[in-house]
Order: sequence, then structure tokens, then C-alpha cells
Amino acid sequence: MDHNKQNKINISVRDLVEFILRSGDLDNRIGGRRDTDAMQEGSRIHRKIQKRMGSNYSAEFPLSITMPFRKDELNFEICVEGRADGVISCGGETPALIIDEIKAVYRELIFIEEPVPVHRAQAMCYAYIYSKLYQHDVIGIRLTYCNIEIENIKYFDESFTFIELEDWFLGVINEYGKWAAWQCCWIKERNESIKTLDFPFEYRPGQRNLVTDVYKTIIRDKRLFIEAPTGVGKTISTMYPAVKAMGEGKASKLFYLTAKTITRTVAKETIQHLTNKGLHIKSVTITAKEKICILDKPDCNPISCPRAKGHYDRVNEAVFELLSKEDEISRELIENYAKKYTVCPFEMCLDVTNWADSIICDYNYAFDPNVYLRRFFQGGKNEYVFLIDEAHNLVERAKEMYSAVLYKSKFLMVKRIVKARNSKLEKCLQVCNDDLLKMKRECENCSVKENITDFILHLMRLMTEFDEFLQESTLLLGREECLQLYLDIRHFLNIYEIYNEKYITYTDYDEAEEFRIKLLCMDPSENLNQCLEKGKSAIFFSATLLPIQYYKEQLGGRAQDYAVYAPSPFLNENRLLMIGNDVSTKYSRRNDGEYRKILDYIVAFTSAKIGNYMVFFPSYQMLNQVMQLAGDEASDIVVQTSNMSEIEKEQFLEAFTKEPERSRIGFCVMGGIFSEGIDLKNDRLIGAVIVGTGLPMIGNERELFRNYYDRVNGKGFDYAYLYQGMNKVLQSAGRVIRTMEDRGAILLLDQRFEQKQYQNLFPREWFPYLVVDSNSVKDETERFWNSFLIM
Repeated sequence: MDHNKQNKINISVRDLVEFILRSGDLDNRIGGRRDTDAMQEGSRIHRKIQKRMGSNYSAEFPLSITMPFRKDELNFEICVEGRADGVISCGGETPALIIDEIKAVYRELIFIEEPVPVHRAQAMCYAYIYSKLYQHDVIGIRLTYCNIEIENIKYFDESFTFIELEDWFLGVINEYGKWAAWQCCWIKERNESIKTLDFPFEYRPGQRNLVTDVYKTIIRDKRLFIEAPTGVGKTISTMYPAVKAMGEGKASKLFYLTAKTITRTVAKETIQHLTNKGLHIKSVTITAKEKICILDKPDCNPISCPRAKGHYDRVNEAVFELLSKEDEISRELIENYAKKYTVCPFEMCLDVTNWADSIICDYNYAFDPNVYLRRFFQGGKNEYVFLIDEAHNLVERAKEMYSAVLYKSKFLMVKRIVKARNSKLEKCLQVCNDDLLKMKRECENCSVKENITDFILHLMRLMTEFDEFLQESTLLLGREECLQLYLDIRHFLNIYEIYNEKYITYTDYDEAEEFRIKLLCMDPSENLNQCLEKGKSAIFFSATLLPIQYYKEQLGGRAQDYAVYAPSPFLNENRLLMIGNDVSTKYSRRNDGEYRKILDYIVAFTSAKIGNYMVFFPSYQMLNQVMQLAGDEASDIVVQTSNMSEIEKEQFLEAFTKEPERSRIGFCVMGGIFSEGIDLKNDRLIGAVIVGTGLPMIGNERELFRNYYDRVNGKGFDYAYLYQGMNKVLQSAGRVIRTMEDRGAILLLDQRFEQKQYQNLFPREWFPYLVVDSNSVKDETERFWNSFLIM
């Protein structure tokens, strides 16, 4: 839906009928691959059927009708548009013309006894528009269902008079009219508020230029990569110009994308700052289904969940009331309205996004091929602006999204579950297991596979049987395991469809010695670019986007796109950066003597001033080794543990109090939950020790990346290890200085930090720095803190 023009609402035929005419239950039991994969295959099937038709068949026939509409005192237009799959001329027969609507499906056609109501409604819309434009008193529709696997076809034909179609169509339009009227009024109100909206704070040094850069990037349909140190005000500096562009009709929707809950909170607070200054905007935050579901585990069908029964009969009313009464739409509001109308809160939230101006959500909803919001990204290009926070995280996340893995043991497990229930499925599972067994015998540690075509063909045959089994089976025990393998194979096959020279296929064994095969995405740039092309502009920003050309290359940057380095607003004299030059965390140097030296550094650094400190280790193993050596010195230490609950995380951070009477030292892990995203301002954190260079552990995947990029550009070590490690270092160090008033000290413990390849990745504000040893570190730290006493 295009709601960007105040007096005209554009909506596609498909969106109109799917929105107004949907009804019934939410039901995850119906279908298998269903619409998702069918849509991917659909265009191929469409073209094949259309080519077989004769000269009396006009394929992809564009149709559009604009209708005046009046609601209360508001006058506007609704434009309904789309492309009919085919228009068939029947000569002198009655009807003389038939609208063809083609649907590619995985279901056996014998089970389709009548057209799906929304499919029929699409054809009826096109039939009405055509008969209105070309003056037909009688017109036919045909629903052409084609099974994707065996390509057999089933037709459903029907005829209508123009009067019948007009009565039906006007009823649909009138129902949609209240939504369109609301949208017109809202856009006018929103845009008027944006016209007078000023930047809500006093500009920090360099911030006005950053705001201008973002605005120019958006109106030029470009992408911008911003390395912006902590304190620049990245969120408001990107959100404000994006909102201004929206008010001028240069953007239809803002997607604020991030990897962590804490940064979504910052985005919501930023919108609140703008609304306090007079902005009127509908903003919604998407909460993961697992978190917002009323069940312990989501199971979306009317038997398992009372909200699923009749969900579609009630959800539009729930959404309309919410939109009419609320602007900043939080998780709590979604839950309250969903409870009132007895609908699924997650699905309701997704419906709200159709009408929201701003959507705050995880990267997944824009980029993940399994999760992305098809309602926005399935079609062509739109006026969307992507604001991508903590963009350094997207490289590894994207590689993970566009990779796929299958475990041999899962095939055997499901084979045992379906044994004696479905012999065809059991046989297909056995064939795939045999393929994996053969690969396992050829794999000692890690084996790169050049050709897995036979395995892929066997998987495709398996999926045909799997799909029928899941649709028809009443299996209860083991159904979840069956469904999970089904979804894993589906993802594997989907990734194989986009497999190219930027992928590697390999087999190896995981930590539990489970044999697996993986399609590994080595470079996600093309996949991300395809997603970004669905929008108008993208702004990538992070405090640690160094080297910026690497991130630009990996995240789908183009030659014409921009990159800027925002200057730090902080005074250099408020920060002390030191490098300990007589200590190393190399694997060959890890022993009690080196751990003792690390502990001595920590003690000297933290004893220079009473306060709160964090020490970031490269692994839990080293953290525990140093902790054991601490002995009596450990009384003031709080320790991060793996898999901490939300309550445990809060308790950990609460230990870092304002104006402490004795020092508190947090032992944490680089790259963990406390190394980015937390915001301990002022004296809640005054120092950080970074133990080591953060390089990832050597492993099969890391070495595959290293070899791949050695071949591509000769920078295998940098791409596989260095950039990821230094990003962890920069993120951890960034916990210290959070506000203009903050003062803090940072100690880097590893002599490698003196090497050029590491210093090339230091941000500008890290210069100059001091080189210290275990004897001088305390003196230098005390000198830094004493300098403020003189002031």
C-alpha cells in the first residue's frame, strides 16, 4: 500500500482482497511449504503456462482504476491496480472474455475442490476493472491451479454480469474506505507536525554535518556508512533527518533495524524525544513471537491456542482501534489490545506494521530469508529507508542467515519416527542418510565438497514426500522433530537456489562430534544488496565500523555510495589510553606466569582510584584462570557467567553503583552481553581493561574464510580474524566514555597492540596513547586521575 500521497491511496489488487476478505483461523497445520516456496516458484510456472497459450491470450495485462471517495468532510481517491496473469479473448462465445488468475501450489490438486476465496476475489477485482474500462456486460474468470512438482493443472471457471461485479467490488472498496480515510487524515496530521519539527537537542560538534549527510543520502537514493564514536548521538542524527524526509514525501516508511534489545530501547527513546517536540508518528516495535506468545511455546492453531480460533475475523477491528487511539505502539499496548479482541499478539503486531510510519525491529525482519516481512519485501522497490544500527554486527549475522546446515543424526531420528507410518518417506530419508554416510566416510576433520547435486536431488524428492506427510499425518509424538528437519531441509534447498561463487560447501563435525554438511556464505554482500534494493536508501552506523571500506564491501555498498567518519565530541584529556607492552595472550604464551602478570596489571590499574571497572577477557577459560589466581583479591570482583538470565544480567549491572565507597571490578568476556549495548554513565564505569586482541579461535570455518579471502584479495587473516577481533576490542573499550562529562581510563593488555596492523584499526581519538609496563601502569593511571584534582 502506498500511503504517501495525501489525497490518493494506491493499493494493489492482491493487498486489497487479502486485507479486507481474509477470515477464519490462524492454523500452522495447513499446508507444508505452502505460500512461501510456491511464490518463489510461481513466476516460473506463470511464464511457462502463459507461453503455452495461444494468440488470444494476453499475459501480465496491466489494470488500474481510480475511484473518488468521500468520508465525512474528506475527499480523496483510491487507486486499485495490478496485473492480471492473463486475459483470454473467446471470440463470439459468452462470455467473450475471461480473466485468468494462475496459482502455483504444492498441494495435490485433487484436494483443491473449490477456489481459495482470496484467489477468486483477485480474479473478480480484475474482471470488474476490465469490464468497467472496456464496457463488458458479462465477463468470465478462471482460476488456474498448477502443481509445482508434476505441473498438472486444474481449472475453475465462473461468469459474472457487470452489475454483480460492481455491487461486490463497491462493497469491498467501501469497507477499505474507512482505512483509507483514516490514513489520509493521519498522513496530513503527521506531515504537518514534521514541517515544524526542530532538532530536539543542541547540536554537538560535527552532529549538524552528520544530520545533513544522512538527509542528502536519503533524498539521493544512496547508502551511507557512518563510523561515529560514542557520544556523537548516532540514533537521533539518523532518525531526525529520516523523519524530515518522510514529511516531505521522500520516504514512505522507516525501518530501524538492530541486533539487540537495548538498542531498540534507544530507538524508542529517540522517537519519544521527537514526539515531546511535537512530532506525530505511528511507531511500532516488533517483539519476537517466542517472547510475546501467550503460550509457553508458539503453536498457532485453534486446537492449541484459543487466540487462533477466528483470529482473522477479529484482527482488523483490533488494529483499527489501536491505530485510532495510540501513536507509540509498544509491546504492552499490542498485548492489551490482542487480549481485548482475543487475537494473536504477534500476528496483530505484524498487521500494525502495514500502517505504521516507523518500524523498530531485529535485522531478521528485513534480511533473513526465513523471517523477513514478505508483506513489504516480496514485491518491487518501495520508498523505504533502512536505518541500520550497530551495523558491524550485520556482517556475521548475514553470513549466518544466508548459510544452511544439515545434521546426519536428524535424518536417522526422523526415519525412526516415521517408520511403519510412511514407507515412501522412510525410504527417502534412508537415501539421504546414505549420501551423508558416504560423505562422512570421506571426511576426517573438514572436507570441502565441489559437487552435491545428487544429494540435492534426493533432498527434493524427500521434500515432496515430507510435504504430503505433514499435511495428511495426525502424528503427535515426534511431530516437532519431523517439522524441524523439514524446515531445515527447506532452508538448505532455498540457500542452494542462490548458491554461487561466494559460497563454499563443506562437511565436518561439531563440538559434540555430530557430522554435518553446510552451505557456508563467505560474502553476504549480494544477498544483502538484493534486500536493500527493495528500499530507497540505507544508513549503516556504528561506533566500530573500522575499516569502513571492509564493512561497505561486505554489507552491500556500491561504488556510488558514501562513507563518513564522524569526529568524536569528547575531549582527549578526559580519556587515558595505555598499552601494556610486556604481556601477551597468544596461545603459546598462556600459562600461570602470564596470567599472574595480567592480574598484576588489573590490580595496579584499579587501585589507582576507587571506582567501577570492567575487565574483558578473550574467553571464559582465561577469565576463570585469572579469577583463580586472584584469591583474596577477588572479594570486589563480580563475574559474568554463560547463559545469564535477564534477572542475573540486571543484578550484575546493579553492582556498578554511583559514587562507590570501594572499587567494584567486573570480569566479562569480549563479544559478550556486557561488551556492547550497555550504558553505564558517569562514575558507574571509569575504567576498562581489554585482555588480548579478541581474535576468534582457530577453527574450520575461520580457516575456510581465511583461505577464501587469501584467494580473493590476499587479506585472509584480516577478514577471518583481525577485523572481527579488533571490533570486539573497540566495542569493549567503548563502554567507558558514554557522555560529555565522563572521564575514564582504558588499558590494552597485549604487546601486539603496538603492531601497525592493529594500530591501523585504532579510531582517530585513540591517539596519542601511552605505552606502559607492569611497573609504570599504576603511576600513569594515578597521574591521569590526579590531573582532575588540580583542575
